[in-house]
Order: sequence, then C-alpha cells, then structure tokens
Amino acid sequence: MKGISKTMVAIVAVVVVILAVILGYYALTPPAPYKITIYTGGTGGVYYPLGVKLADLLNKYAGDKITASASSSGASVANARALGTGDANLVFIQNDIAYYAYNGLYMFSEGKIGKIRGLATLYPEIIQIIVRADSGIKTISDLEGKRVAVGAAGSGTAVEAEIILRASGVWDKITVQNLDFTQAAQALKLGQVDAAFVVAGIPTSAVMELAATTPISLVEIPDELLNTLKQQGYLFFVPFTVPKGTYTGLEKDVKTLAVRAMLAVSSDVPDDVAYTILKVMFDHLDELKQAHSRAQDISLDKALEGLPIKLHPGAVKYYQDKGITVPQELKP
Repeated sequence: MKGISKTMVAIVAVVVVILAVILGYYALTPPAPYKITIYTGGTGGVYYPLGVKLADLLNKYAGDKITASASSSGASVANARALGTGDANLVFIQNDIAYYAYNGLYMFSEGKIGKIRGLATLYPEIIQIIVRADSGIKTISDLEGKRVAVGAAGSGTAVEAEIILRASGVWDKITVQNLDFTQAAQALKLGQVDAAFVVAGIPTSAVMELAATTPISLVEIPDELLNTLKQQGYLFFVPFTVPKGTYTGLEKDVKTLAVRAMLAVSSDVPDDVAYTILKVMFDHLDELKQAHSRAQDISLDKALEGLPIKLHPGAVKYYQDKGITVPQELKP
C-alpha cells in the first residue's frame, strides 16, 4: 500500500507541475490581437486613404489589442455584403446604404445584412440637383415633364433620387435617365437632359468641369421635404447648405440635403474592440485628418448625426463614457 501511495503521490505531483507550467504560460502570454479587416473603396476615392490611415492608427495605438489592415473595394454596397460574409469586419459605407442593408431594401432585397452595426458617421456626401442656369428650373416641382439623370442604375444615387422625387410627387412625371456623374454632366452640357442628381463631396470634379464652360445652378431641397422624408422613416438624410462660390457662377447659398459617410462594424466584433476603434480614432483625429481633406469634417459631436442603424454595444459604451446621450432607437 505504501508503494502505491508513493506512486500516486508522484503522479499527482507531476500533474500539478504540468498544470502549473501551463497556467504560468498562459498567464505570461497575452492573447493574440484581434484581427480587423477594413474594406474601404477605390484607391482614387476618399474611403481608401482614410481606411489605410485608420489601420495605421489602430496598429500604432492599439497593437496589443488589435491588428488592422485596409483593402480597396467596390465601396458601400460591396462593403455591406463583405460584412455579411465575414470577409470584412469594419467598413466605410454611406449611411443610406447601411440603412438599406440593415433593413433588406433595394439592392439588398434578396436578404438583409443582419450583422451590420453602426460605429460613427464621418462627413457629408452632398445631394446636388444640377441644372443649366437658363433652364428655368427653380424648384423640384419644376422637374415635372423633364428629363432627369438620376445616377447609374443600381447606385445609391439612383435610389436617393427616387426617394426624394417620390416624396416630392414628381417621380412618375419625369423621364428617368440612368447616367453616372460624368455622363450626366456631359448630357447637361449638350442639352440631352434637363437636370442631374449628383451625390458626392463638394466641390465635385464633374460639376466643376461642367460649370467652367456651362452656366449652372442648383435646385433647392426645402426643409419641408426633409421633414416629409423623416416622417417616412428616411432618417439618414441631414440638412446641408452648399455655399455660394462652390462652383463657377453659383452666386448664392443653396439649401439641400446630404447623406453621411460612416463606419460600420460586424456584430461579431467584441465590445472592447469596437470601443477601442472609436477611442483610437477620436483620440488621434488630428493624425487621421492628415490622410484626406474630407476628414476635416469628422468630429465626435457629430458622430451620431444621420446614423440610421443600431449601434454596436461597444460604441454605445464609448459614447456614454464621453458623456454623449445615445438615442434609444440607436441602442441594441
């Protein structure tokens, strides 16, 4: 019996030593950083340089918790789908596209992107209704009976144009032309269309080039229409004023609407990681602003403006810790 007892004691001792070694190893070895894959947009756009810089900031300031990389992509629609498939877990996206993805509308009618969650809105993308200065078109109702370029087929611009024109009661009274920004500007110049929707940062290069040779004006989108859109549930629209002088010949400010570029994240991302992404971005916003001039419009006090989908729980905690009231409808 004594021999058996000594053997058992020896076995127990060995097991204890092995467990101690294992526990000691894990105690001394921190968990691997969480991998963040950022989808941006084309290399010639705004999303790409901002995404690359954000990845650099995360690696620089949260390297013990996060390892990040940024990739070019097909922008908003493709990015939402990448969140759904897991190819990306942090994306740049227009807030209207995020809304459609979250609710399974328009280009996402085949199925909603259930994993998409909001982190922050960033800067405005301006809805511009361009007309020739001699067109006689002053209001949206004046578009009745006219040829209107509403954006490339399947684009966010085309959807926004339809929503706005339906709310105005003129969608069924126009001739729709599906043209991208460059095509629309050329068609306006040649008199092939009467008006064109452009959704982009200002000044938009295609509109600048048009205005340099053809006098233009912008059609106002009044506050009453914004209120109607909000009542219809389109919370992603925000008011915006295009300053006079933005384009050659634009002699007065023009009231319009904007959607906002935003950051969205997968619901699979841990709360502390989502929190850290926001902390790093806003703590080092001056560095992010060096990546592109559009980042000058990014600010903490506007981070929830135009946000149309539920926030990630980690984002809710971050904003609350910053003393920002999170609207109930944005909470998970």
